[in-house]
Amino acid sequence: MTPLRLFIIGILLFILYRLLVGPKKKRMGGKKKGGVSSGGAIQDVLVEDPVCHTYIPKGQAVQLHHDKKKYYFCSDKCCETFLKQKGDKE
Repeated sequence: MTPLRLFIIGILLFILYRLLVGPKKKRMGGKKKGGVSSGGAIQDVLVEDPVCHTYIPKGQAVQLHHDKKKYYFCSDKCCETFLKQKGDKE
């Protein structure tokens, strides 16, 4: 047999083997510690809107620094409502 035929037969055998065994899967440990998976991906933390009490991802929230404290809101409307409520109390 020529080297080309051996090469083609080898490729066909490899393809047949992969079809029978299935694709190779990488396993990622699956253990999570402190919101960080073993792969190193950080998960977004949920924060509660103090006005409508909706939970939203911290990265998508509207942020407000007020009286040396940081507040998170689901929208600009809730942020404005919060500021009006704080203004009425003072």
